[in-house]
Amino acid sequence: MTLTREKYEALIHERIFAPGKLSDALRNRKRRSIAGEDGNLLIIAADHTSRGKLSLGSDRTAMADRYTLLQRTLECLSVPGVDGVLGSADVLEELAWLGALENKVALGTMNRGGIMGATWELDDRITAYDLDHIAESGLDGGKTLIRIDYSDPAVARTIETVAATVTGLADRGVMSLIEPLPYLKDEQGKAILDTSDESLAVVVAIASGLGSSSAHSWLKIPATAGMKEVAAATSLPILMLGGEPKGNPGGIFDLWETGMKEPNVRGLTVGRNLLYPTDGDSLQAATRASALVHGPHTTS
Repeated sequence: MTLTREKYEALIHERIFAPGKLSDALRNRKRRSIAGEDGNLLIIAADHTSRGKLSLGSDRTAMADRYTLLQRTLECLSVPGVDGVLGSADVLEELAWLGALENKVALGTMNRGGIMGATWELDDRITAYDLDHIAESGLDGGKTLIRIDYSDPAVARTIETVAATVTGLADRGVMSLIEPLPYLKDEQGKAILDTSDESLAVVVAIASGLGSSSAHSWLKIPATAGMKEVAAATSLPILMLGGEPKGNPGGIFDLWETGMKEPNVRGLTVGRNLLYPTDGDSLQAATRASALVHGPHTTS
């Protein structure tokens, strides 16, 4: 699907003169089962902007243009085997109005309050979808972010919030996609990702036990060379993320391919590596990711 400038301007016009049509389009779209036939999922992550993440490398506004973001997301969603998208209400409603979410999985991002670079960055409050609107909007699931740094007292509130959200989604029979990440503080007090597999396994174990039911819980975690050990820390289904695009895109695909050998690793939730790959070819990246996720699963 191609997004013309005329269609984009029509979307803006609709926002002004018939705003209810955007939410109606999301609520009334044709839906599908989450896991599909093979139990694997390829989800396009388009929720970075709602947390103020606009940069790629040294370009601080690389993802700032909404037309380009929508255009690239539409391109990826048109690839067979791309199962759906993760986004905030603005993105999901726009994609639904454009007709891109028919028979696709739509996941709403929830706690986006940990704005990039803020002093309160790890205090990840719910500022996007809440529990009621996940269900009322006809979404298939809700995604939460939990970044655990043992030195930051704000993390305790985030853990409590995510736990309550997991319970609320389970009560509604809706998928809960939890993204647990280990974090540290550098010498300037800035929050940075802890890339050790041991730390990742710990937060995976913590996230697996959140809430009063794990029946509808999935995890979204970084792809790592130690995925065998990290995935073994839980029986929950796992979707791998890609992080910041770097150098040759083949490296992250190699990690994904290795990770897919684990029985509870069921696919990808990827944004920048598919929407803004280093070689600029979103269509080729999404096609390659689709073949990886929905090809023969090496473990029964």
